Amino acid sequence: MKKSIYGILRGKFLISDDSFKNWRIIIFISSLAIIMIASSHSADKKVHEIAKLTNEVKELRSAFVDGRSKLMRLKMESSIIDKVAKKNIQISEIPPTKIRVFSSEE
Repeated sequence: MKKSIYGILRGKFLISDDSFKNWRIIIFISSLAIIMIASSHSADKKVHEIAKLTNEVKELRSAFVDGRSKLMRLKMESSIIDKVAKKNIQISEIPPTKIRVFSSEE
């Protein structure tokens, strides 16, 4: 047992006569490890991209809500009255009337 452990540590299994089988397994396991590492890096990159896009969506949504609230304040009748009053335009006391145009068909 001591001899076999010593042989593994010295690398005799790589230079012996039937070492071709061992080399094939070592190369196969190494290639699988490289593929696994590459896949892990790819998954991490996608996770970071998703997190970045999620933050961007949150920022855009808050900007949209902020813009919508500003628009609602600008559309309020009281704010329109204040802006028009600065230009010396007053609100009419007489309500508007509808004008109907009838076309004469011949």
